[in-house]
Amino acid sequence: MKFFYSTKKCKSKKDASPRELLLEDILKTQLALETAYAGFDNATDPDLIDCYIYEVNSALKRYRFLLNQAHHMQLFLEEPSLPVLTNPMPGSLS
Repeated sequence: MKFFYSTKKCKSKKDASPRELLLEDILKTQLALETAYAGFDNATDPDLIDCYIYEVNSALKRYRFLLNQAHHMQLFLEEPSLPVLTNPMPGSLS
């Protein structure tokens, strides 16, 4: 299991705004999800595979919850603009 340590000074939790705390939780959950996927990719024992499946599902649920919280807090106000493709598949019959 990997542990990640930062050399940044830790901010006290009571000084941080709810927005900062939520963004920090989202980043930690992204890291946990990446770690769980990496563990799953490298696992060979059936028990470890089951464990990593559980970890991935848990991290995904937490990530969805945090994104929903961010949406309710209107943390991300702007929708990312996606390029509009006039013909997504050249040569297709449309």
